[in-house]
Amino acid sequence: MDLTGILLGGAAAGMVLFVVSVGLSVTMGLMGFVNLAHGAFAMLGGYAIVLSMKHWGLPFPAALALGFAAVAALAVVLERTLYARLYRASELDQVLFTIGLVFVTIALVTLTVGPETQTVLLPEWLRGQTDLGFLRYRSYSLAIIAFGVALMLALWLGFERTQLGARIRAAVDNRRMAASLGVDVGRLFTATFAVGSGLAAMGAGLGAEILGLDPQYPLRYLAYFLIVVAVGGLGRVHGVFFAAILIGVLDFVLKFHFPKGGTMFIYALTLALLLARPQGLFGRKAA
Repeated sequence: MDLTGILLGGAAAGMVLFVVSVGLSVTMGLMGFVNLAHGAFAMLGGYAIVLSMKHWGLPFPAALALGFAAVAALAVVLERTLYARLYRASELDQVLFTIGLVFVTIALVTLTVGPETQTVLLPEWLRGQTDLGFLRYRSYSLAIIAFGVALMLALWLGFERTQLGARIRAAVDNRRMAASLGVDVGRLFTATFAVGSGLAAMGAGLGAEILGLDPQYPLRYLAYFLIVVAVGGLGRVHGVFFAAILIGVLDFVLKFHFPKGGTMFIYALTLALLLARPQGLFGRKAA
C-alpha cells in the first residue's frame, strides 16, 4: 500500500473516532463528568443500525438516523434518572458507575444478540472504488472522510455562530459564571449529552466495517476515545477533529509497519504530550 492509501485509511479511521468522541469531549468539558460509558452508547447505536438494516431492511441513511434518535432518547432518560444523581459525586463514584454501566451493557448485548462480530450491509453506491485521478480508493472510506469533514464544519459553525453554541462554550469555560448569567446548564447538558450520544451511535454504525462491532466494543476502544478527547482538549470541536485524524493516521501507519506493538507508540506519545500540555493540543490553560 502506498503512502496516499495509508493516509486515506488512517483518515477514515480518524473520522470514525471523531464522530464518536466529539460528544464525549463536549459533555466532559461542560459538566466535568467522567463518562466512561460513552463507548457503550456508541455500541448500542451501532447494533441498532446494523440490526435494523438486517432485520427490517432499512436503507443505510435511515438506519443511521434511527440509531441516532434511539440512543439520543435513551441518553436523555439515563441522564435524568441516573447521571444527574452523580453530578456532585466524586470522580471515583462517577468512574465506578459508568464502568459498571459498560459491563451491564456488554452483558445485555451478549445475552440478547450474541458475542459474534456484526457486519454492516453497505448500499451499492458505497461499495467498490472511486477514481480520484491519481488513485483508486474505497468509496466507503472516502464517504466517511467527507461525512466527518462536513460534520466538523457543521458543529464548528454551530458552536461559533449560534446562540446555543455560545452558551455551550460559556458553560464549558466557566459553568458557574454561565449559570449566574441565566444559562440553564442542566437543560443544556441534557441536550448536548443526547446529541453527543447520538453522534457516538452514528460513529459506531459508520465504523462497523472499519473498526468492527461486537459486545467488547466499549472496552476495546475506550482508551482511543479518551486519548482523542485528552489530546484535542475538552469542549474543542476542532481540537477533537485534528486529534482524531492524528491518532487515526498514526495508529494505521504504526499497525501497518509494527503489527504487534504499534499501539504502544500511541500511548507513549500521548503520555509525553499530556506531560508537556495537560490541557491538550487545543485546550485552554486553567486560569
